[in-house]
This record gives sequence, structure tokens and C-alpha cells, in this order.
Amino acid sequence: MGMTRRLLTAALATAVALTLGAGTGQAAEREPTGPVQPNILTAALYSLGNPTIAPPGANDWGCKPSDRHPNPVLLSNGTTANAYENWANLSRKLADAGYCVFAGNFGGAPGSFLQTVGPVADTTKALAAFGDKVLAATGAKKLDVVGHSQGGMNVRYWIKYLGGANKISRLVGLSPSNHGTDLFGLLSTLEMIPGVPAALGTVCQACNEQAVGSDFLTDLNAGGETVDGIQYTVIQTRYDDVVTPYTSAFLPAGPNVKNILLQNVCGLDFTDHLGITYDPVAQGLVLNALDPAHAKTPPCVPVPPVIS
Repeated sequence: MGMTRRLLTAALATAVALTLGAGTGQAAEREPTGPVQPNILTAALYSLGNPTIAPPGANDWGCKPSDRHPNPVLLSNGTTANAYENWANLSRKLADAGYCVFAGNFGGAPGSFLQTVGPVADTTKALAAFGDKVLAATGAKKLDVVGHSQGGMNVRYWIKYLGGANKISRLVGLSPSNHGTDLFGLLSTLEMIPGVPAALGTVCQACNEQAVGSDFLTDLNAGGETVDGIQYTVIQTRYDDVVTPYTSAFLPAGPNVKNILLQNVCGLDFTDHLGITYDPVAQGLVLNALDPAHAKTPPCVPVPPVIS
């Protein structure tokens, strides 16, 4: 009975602390996090039971950036992915490297497994508000953002329309959908069939907006795709099976743009779109992009694609 009472008391105290700290970053400075995962499939399975859990190493609201890493790192999710599913490995590596790391769920029903499916503008507004919360909590002046797929493209909307140009120092995109996708021609074909775009939009408006040639992307990319003062890095794999053609991820060349093809760094790496955030070579390139003064050549380790 004594042990049971102590366990119940501890659980109650934890629940109270979490309730008091919700949204304040004070009473509950560190959100609950899940374990490190080896790939996105195991992470997705884990998050089915707890889709709101933070990825490991993330969302410590008491974290203060160091002199070496003065900018917190904000992780931006890909289409349909929740934060844990997308970042349950890289977030821990970033935290272990000394960064304050943050990730959230936006663009989906609260508490649901599927996130980042609503209109890009709405998703990005929520992401930008979360970024403001990170800046306020950490006292930092600017953010570095790492985004996967849609998450890498969304941030460019934030920069162009939501004041992100003054708040973001670096944007690192992992297979970002900067110019959309035709899904090997399938999406472009479906978009021409009457009724299909409307049906797709009921479950994933962001999918329609990422179709090659969409009004959304045409507007986003008009007038220049980058802005001065922000360092852009795109890390892409030749074996991308979602953003196709794979070259559509790259940004126009410029002094503040670095486009990296993963296979030019490691020809034995067969990572695909889903696997890139868990790929050790890509992760090493992310660390280099965030801290170029201490860049290291990532070890070339053969990595098979994720079978989806």
C-alpha cells in the first residue's frame, strides 16, 4: 500500500506540474519525449499510441543556447508526419551536439497522428508562432530551421510572408518540395481529372499545393526564391521517390545557397525520401550546415531505402 500510494502521489504531482506548465514553459520546462528510433517506420509505429510525444532531446523550454550554438534549432515536419515520427533520431543528435532543439505538430487535428496536411499558409502560421515562442523562451535573436519535405518548403513561405526573414539565420532542407512534385507523373495526371483535386484537398490540401505548377508554388517562387541574410542548404537524394524529379528540391544557385546531392558525398547511400532524416550521412551534412566552422566529412555508410 505504501509503494502504491507513493506511485499515485508521484503521478498526481507530475500531472499537476504538466498542467501548470502547459504553454508557459515554466512549471514544466521539459516536455515528455519518446525514445530514439532507428528509422521512420519504427517511429511512426511508436507514435501511433502517443502522437503528441516530443522527439528525444527536444522541447526543453529551460534550454539556453551556448556561445558556440547561439541559435535554437526548430524542426519543421513533412506532409502527414508528426514531430516524433519525423525527428526521433536527428533531434537527439542535435541535442547531443549542444543545440537547443524544438519541434511541434501543426497542420492537423489536435492530437491526431496525421499532421502537416492542412493549407500550407495555416500550417506555417502555427509554425511561425511556435518559433516566436522558442525565441521568447530561449532569449535568442534568431532561429536555425531544419525542414523535411514540405517542412523545408513551408519555411520559405514563413520567410516571404510572415516575417521570417528577420528571425531565421539558416534554413536546411532535407528533400524539400521547393518546386513541388509530379510523383513520377502520377500527381500531374490526377490533377487533370475532374473532381480529383477537390477530393484530395478534403484530406490533404497541402498535397494539392505541392503539385508541380500549382498556383501556390508559382506565387511562392515568384520574384526570387531566397533572400539575403539567410544561409540556405538543400540536401537531396537521387533516390527520392516523393519529390520528383529529385532536382526539383534544389534552389537556384547563389552566394548564400548550397545544394548537396547525397550521392556525391556517399555513392553507396541509397536513402529515399522517407529515410533521409534518419540517414547518418544526411545528418552529418545537417550538422555541417548548422556549424560550418566545425564541418566534418560524414562517414560513407551504405544505407538501404525505407520500404514504404
